[in-house]
Amino acid sequence: MTEPSPRDITQMLIDWSNGDREALDRLMPVVYAELRRQAARHLRRERAGHTLQTTDLIHEAYIRLVDQKSVRWQNRAHFFAVAAQLMRRILVDHARRRYRLKRGGSGITLPLDEGLMVAAEKSDCRLVSA
Repeated sequence: MTEPSPRDITQMLIDWSNGDREALDRLMPVVYAELRRQAARHLRRERAGHTLQTTDLIHEAYIRLVDQKSVRWQNRAHFFAVAAQLMRRILVDHARRRYRLKRGGSGITLPLDEGLMVAAEKSDCRLVSA
């Protein structure tokens, strides 16, 4: 089977934008190799021992790409640029989540006004007992 041309890929993207779910089914096997290369490139720049694998990154990006409702794909370059941006966001979100947990982020969060009430109550108690 011959490799689809960039025009074929662009047409599949346009068809998908116009609501053709079958176009998405035809498109993903064609673009998967390039998405894999992009994911591997992004992960090479990450720290050693990163917990996300290439396949995890591709699948998370795929879920977010498919969820894009308002994007009107212009061409394959546009698609791959959006995919690369999504992969970077996934890696940033992953790092933020990791560092938040590392720094005690699993604690209870309170809205600011509740936290101020608790602080005021504690300070009143100290004044009374002094």
